[in-house]
Amino acid sequence: MSQTWLGIREEVHRRLRDGEWKPGDLIPSEAALSDEFNCARATVNRALQSLAEQGLLERKRKAGTRVAATPVPKAMFQIPLLRAEVEARGSTYRYLLLKKSRRKAPRNISARMKLESAANLLHIKALHFSGDTPYCLEDRWINPDVVDGLSDVDFSQTSANEFLLRNIPYTQGELSLGAREANAEHAELLDIPETSALFEMNRSTWLDGLPVTTVTLLFPPGYTLSTTL
Repeated sequence: MSQTWLGIREEVHRRLRDGEWKPGDLIPSEAALSDEFNCARATVNRALQSLAEQGLLERKRKAGTRVAATPVPKAMFQIPLLRAEVEARGSTYRYLLLKKSRRKAPRNISARMKLESAANLLHIKALHFSGDTPYCLEDRWINPDVVDGLSDVDFSQTSANEFLLRNIPYTQGELSLGAREANAEHAELLDIPETSALFEMNRSTWLDGLPVTTVTLLFPPGYTLSTTL
C-alpha cells in the first residue's frame, strides 16, 4: 500500500528522532525511498522538503539529502492559496484569466529564474476577486520543461496559483516583498486610482535546481499579509 507524503514525513521524522539516521548521515535516495514506500518520487520529495524546511535535513542537488549536523529551526513561509485566503475572509472567490501565451522570457524573468538562456515559457496574467472587488493581480511565468501536463490544464477555470500548489512540489524558493505605485494598467485592472500604493510579492521556486515558476502578485491598498513563523 502506497504512503502519503504525510505518512512518509512522519516515518522519516521517527528515524531521525530514534537515531536510526544520525547527524551528518546521507539518507537513502528519493528513488530508493519511493520503492520502499511504494509511491511516486514527487511524494517522497514533498515529505523530505517539509523536513528540510524545519531544519532537520540538508538537501543539495546531485549531493543527496543528509541529516542536518546541527538542526536549526527555520522560519517558514506558507505560499498562499489565493482562493483559500479570500474564502477565509468570508468572501466569495472568483478568478478571471486575462492572458495566456507561450513566448521567450524577457531578460529580467530569465534572471529571476536563473535561466542561462532565454527559454520558451508559459506566461499567464490573471485577476483574483473577493466578491466583486479585485483582490490580486497575478503575473506568472511557468517552465513547461519542468511542469508536466500544462497543455491539459484549462487555466480559464483553474488558476495557475491553485494548479501549482496542488500538483507541483518545489525544493527551493526565493521571496521578496515591497511596495510600488500603480500604473495605468494596474489602476484599470484593480479598479483603483493611478499611483495608488500596491503591495508587491515576487516569488520564484525551483525543483532540484530547475526553475518551476516566477510570479509577481500585486495587491491593492488594504491588503494584509499574514503567515506563520
